[in-house]
Amino acid sequence: MQTHLANTITNAPVQRDTRAWQFQVWASFGIAVFLCATGLSWLPGEALDRAFMVMGYVFCLSTAFVLSKFVRDNQHAAGRDLPMWKLVVWGSFFVAMLLTGWGLLRMEVNDTYKAFLGVSWLFLISSAFTLAKTLRDRHEADLAEARLQGRHAARVEAAQTPAAAE
Repeated sequence: MQTHLANTITNAPVQRDTRAWQFQVWASFGIAVFLCATGLSWLPGEALDRAFMVMGYVFCLSTAFVLSKFVRDNQHAAGRDLPMWKLVVWGSFFVAMLLTGWGLLRMEVNDTYKAFLGVSWLFLISSAFTLAKTLRDRHEADLAEARLQGRHAARVEAAQTPAAAE
């Protein structure tokens, strides 16, 4: 019974995202980056405002990837990271989002432009989380496949070794 269960587990396919999903995730992220870059490059007003917003978008994007990795790493291993690191990760994400939102609201541009920048910014953050998850899923599927192939190779080698000794 255990041999049958082990063979079933070994022969179980590794769950992977479809190519269509991967394309959609990358396309969404690319479109979000393009929209943000377009909005920021055409941003009227002071150069300092543009620099602040670019810095805010990059800060938000960076912290979204860090937060995604932190949450995923701690999904199965509770308490693995130090409490201070948890504070830094979550704090950085919220500070980045709050400061960027504050900068967007205080800019002296028309409301339509602010809405475009705000929606493209949220699209960027959302697609960054989705991209991070998709990349991590692919990495975990690669690791699972490698483990399964290693187990299979070890079984084949073990099955052939006694036959060669006789």
